[in-house]
Amino acid sequence: MKQENPSKNSPYSVALSSVLPSVLPGHCLRIGTRGSALALYQANITKELLEKSCAKNGFPYTFKIVEIKTTGDKVLDRRLSDMGGKALFTKEIDHALLDGRIDLAVHSLKDCETWLPPAFEIAAILEREDTRDALISWNNTKLKDLQADALFGTCSLRRTSQLLHLYPHFKTTLFRGNIQTRLKKIHEHHEADITMLAIAGLSRMGLIDQITEVLEPDILTPCVGQGAIGIVCLKDKIKLKELLRTINHHKSYEAVTLERFFLDHIEGHCGTPVGGLVTFENSDRVNFIACVATPDGSSLWRENLSLSLNEAPGEIARLGREMKKWLQAYDL
Repeated sequence: MKQENPSKNSPYSVALSSVLPSVLPGHCLRIGTRGSALALYQANITKELLEKSCAKNGFPYTFKIVEIKTTGDKVLDRRLSDMGGKALFTKEIDHALLDGRIDLAVHSLKDCETWLPPAFEIAAILEREDTRDALISWNNTKLKDLQADALFGTCSLRRTSQLLHLYPHFKTTLFRGNIQTRLKKIHEHHEADITMLAIAGLSRMGLIDQITEVLEPDILTPCVGQGAIGIVCLKDKIKLKELLRTINHHKSYEAVTLERFFLDHIEGHCGTPVGGLVTFENSDRVNFIACVATPDGSSLWRENLSLSLNEAPGEIARLGREMKKWLQAYDL
């Protein structure tokens, strides 16, 4: 399903004047999050950083975490692309922001749509963790040693397409659920031989020891925003944004912004087998690696660019447009 830019004919297309005023609503700010163990961990990291910032800068605010059940957490037997996309992990939280039940939202940025609702803004990004993917296998077997008909459990078209490009004889099966659920499917129920998970999530859950093999970006290019925690609020909350900027990690913010800029130009969504990663080579140069593929992995295009910060937006936009044409040639 093709994701449309919400600035056009979207239920979120509301005038900013219709949302809450540009002031903090009181001394207790409510942090909205999904209820998974990983989401709550990330929300608590954010809460702790904000509390430290308030203590340091003399802001008179306390914080409360509000758990919100999302459609993506409830429906686990279908791909996101078959149900309407990544908004299934955010739309209930979006509505809570709009109607004032929460003041800010904490997301894994890889779960956020390419185009946020127009009333919203990513106000801060915390320091990014490891962006790479990890292989998990029930018998600790590495990729090169797996049998030709190994069964790969995943819900990610990006991971599927890149893996099948390398190992076309592998079989795939749908895996949904949180980190702990997917690990149980491998180690306890043997529903598949292997799966892949983001190292950042495993690290945050204290599960690094579950990793069989680390997959470098030139083998398995991460999805845009992987490893980054984003904080979203309403655009017109000026004072709140000033507070959130005190915990923003500038280089992580710049890197993810460039990645999402690429996704914007490629018009990528959860049904697009696409990966993109920006890393800093030094203070004024970045490396950008991007990958698109057909879902069956039969065709794949990976590009690696070294760019100055000044030229990066233009070159990343150009590559996004070229990769968009490549995908269109395959009717993707």
